[in-house]
Amino acid sequence: MRQLPLGVRLRDRASFTSFVAGGNAEAVRHVSELAGGERGGCAWLHGPEGSGKTHLLQAACARAAVCARAGYVPLAEFSQGDPVVLDGWRDLDCVCIDDLQTVAGSRPWDEALFRIFRDFEERGARLIVAASEPPGALGWSLRDIASRFAAAPVFALQPLDEAGRLEALRLRAHLRGVDLPDETVRFLQRRFPRDMQTLYRLLDTLDDAALAAQRRLTVPFVRGVLGG
Repeated sequence: MRQLPLGVRLRDRASFTSFVAGGNAEAVRHVSELAGGERGGCAWLHGPEGSGKTHLLQAACARAAVCARAGYVPLAEFSQGDPVVLDGWRDLDCVCIDDLQTVAGSRPWDEALFRIFRDFEERGARLIVAASEPPGALGWSLRDIASRFAAAPVFALQPLDEAGRLEALRLRAHLRGVDLPDETVRFLQRRFPRDMQTLYRLLDTLDDAALAAQRRLTVPFVRGVLGG
């Protein structure tokens, strides 16, 4: 994979293989085809926190970077800075821009986004963006960029239901080579918030502890590691 500008790093496990689509199969397919160069243009993802926007963007960036110049841009980290930061990505083949709602409506940022959109459109490059809301719900200061994004394919990502969360947690454990018994999964779901970010963090903590102690993730062991 090519190095990303400004030291931005991808999560090691953010891949299409580790993403449980649930009701988002159409969005996953479209983004995967964009990342692989099978289609061009722009796509817009939106949905609540925990719906998988960042995972999909980083998975797309990782796939695109196999054979093209690709970058992932977490705008939440740059929103207080100068929009010139986007110039570092303007000559890439595929760019995935996250947290767009953090800058939309700021005239300098809207103008910078319009430039990158126009450049990508002219070169036939791919642009995948994510925000908390659809394009029409953001308070743009620049009508041109608002209309460009509104004309792109827009996908509303739906959070996983309980069965989907179970599947995703088991898949993450399997990809890490972790044996996660059903009773341990049920224990975690009863005792902790059921959003995927929390469950994934718990799994990372438990995997590290189990590896150090050479123990299986039984309920007594998990209770001892997490307390109570």
